[in-house]
Amino acid sequence: MTVYQHILVPVDESPISYAAAEQALALAQSLNCQVTIMSVIAVDPFVGVDFYKVAPAVTDYFMQAEKKAKERLEEIKQSYVRDGVNVDIKLIHGVSPSEGIIQIADEVGADLIVMGSHGRTGIQKVFLGSVAQNVLTQSPIPVLIVKI
Repeated sequence: MTVYQHILVPVDESPISYAAAEQALALAQSLNCQVTIMSVIAVDPFVGVDFYKVAPAVTDYFMQAEKKAKERLEEIKQSYVRDGVNVDIKLIHGVSPSEGIIQIADEVGADLIVMGSHGRTGIQKVFLGSVAQNVLTQSPIPVLIVKI
């Protein structure tokens, strides 16, 4: 039986990612393992566009997104600390969410990824894509998908 030593928990602003964080917390407590909680600031679609440098609203949008992500990570971290779990946080930008998750998993030496999924199927999945599906198919380590 595999005993996990380091769990990676990617989160965003969705309730499903908070549910995954709760499941990961319970798992980390029972296995007494390290946790890294992470967020990805989405790839900036305006990179390379001439007006980007002079568009304060766009710049402000990404600064606010990063600020909110840091606050969210810190809030979740504190709940883990209160429950006695050793936890770190990571924030990454400039890559797609699935690339960022796999990159951080490798960087921190995670041996399990716990993440939420909305469970979209069919046409919804084709049009909306699925970060969880991408991570599940591309990750070299096990992925636990939490659905609510």
